[in-house]
Amino acid sequence: MNWLPMTPADLDAVVAVEQSAYTHPWTRGQFADSLAAGYDAWLVREQEELIGYYLVMPVLDEVHLLNLTVAPAHQGKGHGHALLRHMLGVARLADAQSVWLEVRQSNERALRLYLQHGFERVGQRRDYYLVGHGRREMALVLRRLLAQDERALD
Repeated sequence: MNWLPMTPADLDAVVAVEQSAYTHPWTRGQFADSLAAGYDAWLVREQEELIGYYLVMPVLDEVHLLNLTVAPAHQGKGHGHALLRHMLGVARLADAQSVWLEVRQSNERALRLYLQHGFERVGQRRDYYLVGHGRREMALVLRRLLAQDERALD
């Protein structure tokens, strides 16, 4: 597997995966704006095929995970765990003290992944995600502290 920083040249492939993975995907503009703002974005490839990616926003001594996606054809093979471990390592190198994220309440697979990696539920945001037809879904707010003694959780 090859880990590479995401660049604007990768956006066609990233948006294609995003659209295949979600009913309400991020737009190309959202990715482009995030890269232009200097957010950390990484992708993983096997040969030339895009397996997955993540994007984080550093805020003072915290990191906010904005997007972590595995291409549907590669889900269930441990790539989500690898992306999350890589992201936690990058956050530690940036001296972050914690990582925050929101996850759809209905996304049980992602919630299990985050809990397995030491995240804890610390709150919720009502009507955060669009579901469709004017309906919205709650987000669960999760946090992972990055203290030295927690490295064994990865």
